[in-house]
Amino acid sequence: MSSRSDLELVADFQNGKEAAFNELVVRYQEKIYWVARRFMSDHDAADDVVQEVFVKVYDGLKNFRGESGVYTWLYRITVNISLNALRRQKLRDFFRIDEVFEVREEASEGPDERVEQQEQRTLIEKAIELLPEKQKAVFVLRYYEELPYEEIAGILKTSVGGLKANYFHAVKKIGEYLKRAHGTR
Repeated sequence: MSSRSDLELVADFQNGKEAAFNELVVRYQEKIYWVARRFMSDHDAADDVVQEVFVKVYDGLKNFRGESGVYTWLYRITVNISLNALRRQKLRDFFRIDEVFEVREEASEGPDERVEQQEQRTLIEKAIELLPEKQKAVFVLRYYEELPYEEIAGILKTSVGGLKANYFHAVKKIGEYLKRAHGTR
């Protein structure tokens, strides 16, 4: 991969060099896939989102003015397309926690512990599934992607204060769901 900056690649593309777009795709395809994958229920749906993202990026790149970073712009497009795909499907799919966290299965760990871990992951997935769209988006970008609030505000086009409130409520709802679920066992 070249050492050219994102903005240099954008400028090259705007000057008619198609290879610059391909280089941006190679640079960000995997990251965009994983953002989409956390919103979508399966690999194929995430792939569809990635394809739609890069079609939109190709169309919009000629007008990109650099008011935000290329990476931030790609995130914003990915989140919006993912949320639109969820609305179109009218599904509230959950994230696959297993794919985000590497589950360490130690030799000393017995089958009971593995079953308990799987049950806990399933409960967390269900809790995330029940979050409103905005809280889900903020939770994913803050907790899993570890983005600063300022960058998330740029992606979702909202205030930092509102994001912090959404994140707080998302965490609180997940915690309450887990407490209720453990209380009924």
